[in-house]
Amino acid sequence: MKIAAVIATYNRKELLKECLQALLNQTRPPDEIIVVDGNSLDGTDLMMKIEFPQITYVRLRENMGASGHFYEGIKLAYRKGYDWIWVMDDDAEPKTDTLEKLIKWSDLKDAVVLTPVVINKSMEIQKEHRGNISFGDDNTVFSLIQKPLTEEKYYSNVPVEITFTSFVGPLISRKAILKAGLPRKEFFIYNDDVEYSMRLIRAGKMYLIPTVYILHNVKTRSKNLVEKKFFRKKIYFVPYHELWRHYYGTRNIVYLRRLYSTNKFKFIISVLILWCYWAIRIILFEDHKLKRLQFTTSAFVDGFCGIFDNEKPKRILYGSKY
Repeated sequence: MKIAAVIATYNRKELLKECLQALLNQTRPPDEIIVVDGNSLDGTDLMMKIEFPQITYVRLRENMGASGHFYEGIKLAYRKGYDWIWVMDDDAEPKTDTLEKLIKWSDLKDAVVLTPVVINKSMEIQKEHRGNISFGDDNTVFSLIQKPLTEEKYYSNVPVEITFTSFVGPLISRKAILKAGLPRKEFFIYNDDVEYSMRLIRAGKMYLIPTVYILHNVKTRSKNLVEKKFFRKKIYFVPYHELWRHYYGTRNIVYLRRLYSTNKFKFIISVLILWCYWAIRIILFEDHKLKRLQFTTSAFVDGFCGIFDNEKPKRILYGSKY
């Protein structure tokens, strides 16, 4: 069995270094480690040349977002003939025995994806990374919702079948990629994992292995957001200089809901509700109100129409120099 690890990175060489060291220290190391770098400016290329010459380093001409980096990395590993491809961002740090324990379950019937439990530095389970996808065929207003697993599923002694995994550590089989294809690079970031999960589960079964762990080195939510109080209730919003990143999440989920919703009337209602919600928040609490309204509306419209112009959010927010 041949296994390649694919890591997406951009301007985070210290996190990448920790990730690579964790991969090299595996009790069953990958047969090849492929790093796809979106033209980082922080010295990542020099670090790779000096400290990790044994690792395959692919430096792209531009930042294509994690979606584009995973696309290129998985494509390369697939072309090289690997049986399984282990996918993660540079902020992932698998435990020493993670890969060894995952592949023990590779003979599960119809298994095409095996995933470890995602934890943070406090050893808390990050439930948003694994779960199931609702297609709006129940009583929910919002179609295409990621539903986390219940607590007891994480303490099971046997694999748990799921329909969603983030790109933090899934082990994907070659036969799944053959049937499902590659991630959609035009998504840039956010919800690309949702879309890919939906294709992967058509190729076979996806399992969470509750006894296997991978660390996710991320900042807490409050560090990324600005906090305000409204009648003693905390409200968080994205700082203006970071707003461009959230265009992709809004655009991509609206696009996916339009594409896969089983009830189109519910889909239209959900889009209107979400837009009104964000418009009210912007008017009441946030700065740069007109720009934010233009930005949010554009994300909704582009998602509805399937427009993937990944330079657009920065042009809206910061002018023609982008």
